[in-house]
Amino acid sequence: MSPMVSTNDLKNGMTLEIDGVLFSVVEFQHVKPGKGGAFVRSKIRNLKTGAVLDRTWRADEKIEQAIVEKKDMQYLYRNGNQYVFMDSSSYDQIEVDASSLGSAVNYLVEGSNVQLVMHVNDVVSVELPASVELVITESEPGVQGDRVSGARKPATLETGLTVQVPLFVNQGDKVKIDTRTGEYITRA
Repeated sequence: MSPMVSTNDLKNGMTLEIDGVLFSVVEFQHVKPGKGGAFVRSKIRNLKTGAVLDRTWRADEKIEQAIVEKKDMQYLYRNGNQYVFMDSSSYDQIEVDASSLGSAVNYLVEGSNVQLVMHVNDVVSVELPASVELVITESEPGVQGDRVSGARKPATLETGLTVQVPLFVNQGDKVKIDTRTGEYITRA
């Protein structure tokens, strides 16, 4: 049984368990209307699907707080649908199903360091750095004379993710990608 926490004590990033599903608090606001009881308005993110929900609670309502552990891990290699990580302190290796990693698989390259968020030995999410450097494996060359400001072309990265990049970026270049938006930042 997870500990109970009051809605008055919500914090951003706190993990809650609601009907067996884990949610992370994205933002919250205490509201005291002129009439009626105070309440807490919140946005919570489903850790499995990434969907963000609006949820309103009565002030001082009790909800379950999920105790999660963050472990520093290094991504080693992919084995079919399993991703193999090594604990950076104990050197223990664990296999994580691709479905537990969500969109993070688009940014994982062998040797990269991440934080795995664990709940009762299950991986519930992956915390990536704000940006990663990936190599372009496939891209059409920029057309000579096409100098339209801000023009973009598709490029496939080493993880299989396709992003829009400026025309001067070529196959084999290493680029920096924002892991929150999946957008090109700069050439590395």
